[in-house]
Amino acid sequence: MKRFTKQGTVLQLAIMGDSYQQTLKMVVERVGDFPEEAFHFVREGLGVAVDCVHGPESPAQKKVMHFLHENKIDLLELSDLHDQGELDDAMVSAIEQAGGIEKINRHVRGADLCWGLRDYAQQRWGKMARTVLGQWNVQSTHDFGRIVFAMIDFDLMQKQPSDSIADFKDVFDFDQGFEAGYEIIPDRA
Repeated sequence: MKRFTKQGTVLQLAIMGDSYQQTLKMVVERVGDFPEEAFHFVREGLGVAVDCVHGPESPAQKKVMHFLHENKIDLLELSDLHDQGELDDAMVSAIEQAGGIEKINRHVRGADLCWGLRDYAQQRWGKMARTVLGQWNVQSTHDFGRIVFAMIDFDLMQKQPSDSIADFKDVFDFDQGFEAGYEIIPDRA
């Protein structure tokens, strides 16, 4: 059961280079409440949530995203360059093939990310999903937000100006959210 909407956008992966692991270790040490595995899970789950909300990334979108990362610019700057005619023909063509600047933006809202992380955890661990997250001290959707914003603080993820950790507060109750979709069928023998 997917609970994703196509309204609003928020989070996006930042450039992940060789220094990612070193930076992540600093994040884990600074936050102190969650192990490294919880951060890896959220990063992986973000990719799943983005694909659920926006569909798979097209080759043209990948080309434009590579250009953004390589030139260390954001979508707003890309839009300005596009409007001013300062992009080469290949990049203009990639933007057009992607469906325009607005189709390149693959951010998801905090609530959508929470539901995506829930679904991803259930896919990975089934009925044990709540237990695994609990072992990492992840007890609520707000904890997902704390992990996300810690990664944002260290430039391991990006956010829109309108994003807030409040977007993650009480998205769903963990106990109920991780029980939904499971039905125990009695043995009829």
